[in-house]
Amino acid sequence: MAERGRPRWVLHVQALFWRSLMQIGMFLHKLASPRPPRPNFSREIKTTVAEKKGAIKLRFYVPKGYEEEKEKGDASKRYPVCINFHGGGFTLGETMDDARWADAVVQETGAVVVGVEYRRAPEHPFPTAVEDGVDAVLWLASNAEQLNLDADRFAISGFSSGGNMAFTVPLRLQEEMLSEATPNSSAESLIQKGLSMGRTLVDVHKEIKIVAIVSWYPSTDYTQSRQQRRLTCARPDQQLPAVFFELFDDSYLQPPTLDRSNPYLSPGVAPDYMLAGLPDEIVMFTCEWDMLLAEGERLRDRLIKEQHKNVVYHCIPGVSHAWDKAPNPLRVMPGVKEHYQMACNELNRVFWGKKK
Repeated sequence: MAERGRPRWVLHVQALFWRSLMQIGMFLHKLASPRPPRPNFSREIKTTVAEKKGAIKLRFYVPKGYEEEKEKGDASKRYPVCINFHGGGFTLGETMDDARWADAVVQETGAVVVGVEYRRAPEHPFPTAVEDGVDAVLWLASNAEQLNLDADRFAISGFSSGGNMAFTVPLRLQEEMLSEATPNSSAESLIQKGLSMGRTLVDVHKEIKIVAIVSWYPSTDYTQSRQQRRLTCARPDQQLPAVFFELFDDSYLQPPTLDRSNPYLSPGVAPDYMLAGLPDEIVMFTCEWDMLLAEGERLRDRLIKEQHKNVVYHCIPGVSHAWDKAPNPLRVMPGVKEHYQMACNELNRVFWGKKK
């Protein structure tokens, strides 16, 4: 039985209905000129981290000349990678919703973008999505040589719930990598031990180095109710209808007794010893008319003041949540190209040591 008394099968039917409508909306969104590209190729991988095993797809967007460079096998010319997680409240959406972002990163930074089709709720509630994200990072690192990828230059990006995953996947990955060395230890003892040895997420595993996070209008604090979040918003009339976020929360936040302060759900309230392990370079975009704005700002402040991270922060004025995904077939929403370019500039700085 799901929270508010809705059986799981009811949530499943509702999710299927809204997924169909969202596909129509995203189809219209992609009709606007210039049309976004389709992935160049995909890989299906088996999951290993989540308790319930399955398979997920990774969709690759690659720069021009990628195949030729891969054939050469020159280790000095491997590609940086941006691993992206789509939005949709952990319940809706798919990787190709972020095709315009993928295209911008490929064109402006010369990196490979990998969209992760993580398993969605209600079929797969918390923490499956986060653990699938960890599997994606581990698989890409393990297959970096074959794919001509540079495992020393991984960045993670995401939108909305995917923006949440841009933080929670590295946090969960931190535990997973440290547990390899010390099985059967608690997450806290593992991470604190790693930190005491001067080892954090960015260098604890020589095969993986996450150098940056790019998070777009993320959910970061589920200890706040939706009503509390709405009260912080300058334009409550601009929010998603309650039917959506009730579906999202009832589907993902299972069981109802779930501890909503879990750092793999609410990175905004994660303990300091965990946030310390995040990469030093963090880029955040929030929306002025978004109920998630206040919690995003709180996490920003913690990362800057307590963790001394280099946080590049932009609050986009006069827009609501997911403004860049508006289903307008006549034009892309104003400001999308410019803000994507800002993020790409920061990725260029981190990947190549300079802004393009």
